[in-house]
Amino acid sequence: MDSINRNQPEHNRRDLSGADAIARLKAMVDDADTCFFRTAGSLGPSRGVRPMSVRETDDQGVLWFLSASDSHKNAELAADPSVTLYFQAGPHSGFLEIDGHAEISQDKARIGQLWNFMLRTWFTGGEDDPRITVIKVTPRTGYYWDNKHGDAVAGAKMAVGAVIGKTLDDSIEGRLAF
Repeated sequence: MDSINRNQPEHNRRDLSGADAIARLKAMVDDADTCFFRTAGSLGPSRGVRPMSVRETDDQGVLWFLSASDSHKNAELAADPSVTLYFQAGPHSGFLEIDGHAEISQDKARIGQLWNFMLRTWFTGGEDDPRITVIKVTPRTGYYWDNKHGDAVAGAKMAVGAVIGKTLDDSIEGRLAF
C-alpha cells in the first residue's frame, strides 16, 4: 500500500532554516499562543509536561515565558535546561514541535515588558511578586505540520479529493533548523 505522500500530486515537504525557520515559528506560535512545555526531568505529577502561555516570540525566534520560582518546572530546568514545546494553532493545522534550551532569570525590566494584569491569577503580588521568573527558550531544532493556503483552501481540497477519489491534501511539513 502506498503512503499518502506518494498519492499526493503536490510537493508537501519543505525544510526551513535560519530566517525562514524563524518566520514559520513566529507565525505558528502567534496563532497558537499557548503550548505544552516539557522539561527533561520530571519532579512533579505532570511528568514534566504542563500548559504554558507564550508571552512573546522575538525576532530571533526566542520564546519568552513567565514562571514561578518555586515551581517544579523551574527546579527541573535548573537540573537540565533542555525543553520541548508542542503547539497547535488550529483544530486541523498549525502543529509545531520545538526542541530548545531554557534559561531562567529574574530580570525585572523583562518581567515588566512581559507582564499583563491577568497574570495576577498566578502572581498575586502583581508585577513585583518576588516569585516571578523569566524563562527564555532558545530554539535549536523543530518540526512543523501545516497547510499551504489556509484552512478554507485545505478543506475545499479535501472535499474535492473525497468526491473524485484522489489525494488533494494541502499539507506542508518539514524540519526547522535555527
